[in-house]
Amino acid sequence: MATTRIGLDRLPPAARAAVEEHTGPLLTVEEAAEGFNSEIAARVTSATGAWHIKGLRTGHPRAWTQRREAAVAPFLTNLAPALRWRVETAGWDLLGFEAVGGHHADYAPGSPDLSEVASLLRRLGETSSPGIELRHAEKRLEHYVAHSDDLRFFAGTHLLHTDLNNANVLVDDHAPQGDRARLVDWAWATRGAAWLDAGYWVIWLIAAGHAPASAERWAAEIPSWHTAPGEGIAAFAGANANVWSEISTADPCPWTLRLATAATAWHAHRRAD
Repeated sequence: MATTRIGLDRLPPAARAAVEEHTGPLLTVEEAAEGFNSEIAARVTSATGAWHIKGLRTGHPRAWTQRREAAVAPFLTNLAPALRWRVETAGWDLLGFEAVGGHHADYAPGSPDLSEVASLLRRLGETSSPGIELRHAEKRLEHYVAHSDDLRFFAGTHLLHTDLNNANVLVDDHAPQGDRARLVDWAWATRGAAWLDAGYWVIWLIAAGHAPASAERWAAEIPSWHTAPGEGIAAFAGANANVWSEISTADPCPWTLRLATAATAWHAHRRAD
């Protein structure tokens, strides 16, 4: 379920003051429209710079997502906006990220952003897995597979993002080609098989208008995809069809239904192979 968003001006004065110790007095505040997990999400500027702030109350049921993002941030050079500061005070946990330029990635067939996302996922695949606590892919999917033995395909030691929503990918057209995309929102960072993020991308590509075979051709741009056994890909497609069926049943809005349709289409494609 989405978290209720509030404005930065509704923070307790002590929390706002703690933010301004890092930023200086704020000149502009632009509340973010996208995203579902943060109570606070805003781009702010001051005389000294610009930041993207996201935050949750320390008592929020998903407060762990703030801790996860703070823990993984030091390992994401050239993959994500840098975390510049963290404030924990007055019942709030607030993260201040560098404000990067760019637009949300366009996943539609023919989009020039697709090659940039592929480059981003290749860089992520080359990143060493950090020695921090992370969820495990096989545990996250254990209730969704047809056979418990399928979980062995998802286990691994690689750092994964797992939420390849195009709104989580920023593309800066002014950056050097091949290094324009950055991944945001690492709350669901996970440890698992290297090829899984390419698989998660497949579902979002299908939802954006790709046929399953076309989406898999883009996944094949990621070297780790070629390490995945066909049986493992089929199991992953089936598990995600079940995941999105559950999500869309609980919250039947247009985007969840679109993802459920895409995941089901991929599963059907894999069953037909």
